[in-house]
Amino acid sequence: MPLITVDYTDRLAGTFDRRGFGLALNRLAVKLLDAKPAGCKTRFRRTEEAVVGADTETFALVAVKVEIFPGRSAEAKAALGEAVLAALPGYLGGEAGPVQATVQVEEFDHRAYRSAVLGG
Repeated sequence: MPLITVDYTDRLAGTFDRRGFGLALNRLAVKLLDAKPAGCKTRFRRTEEAVVGADTETFALVAVKVEIFPGRSAEAKAALGEAVLAALPGYLGGEAGPVQATVQVEEFDHRAYRSAVLGG
């Protein structure tokens, strides 16, 4: 575990190295949250449009949500958020323009979570 979701705006679709960023996120979770490598799951969702702020400047948006089991310290969660924001620019590509980026680390009820490898 963790379950990581990365929402990103359509404008980044052609330049965002999603696979590279996903692998980096998984490595950060292993390093900073003591997660098991095989338990790290990162998915990407492309969003057609996002509105940031109230002015006319157009930003791309990357919103990272990290869902984890309870028990990590506030410091570990904050360190993960900072590390994700520091790593992100290296995967956006030079044509990204201004990008708003957010990271949210949340705990969820581990008693209600199930995971399995299906098929073969």
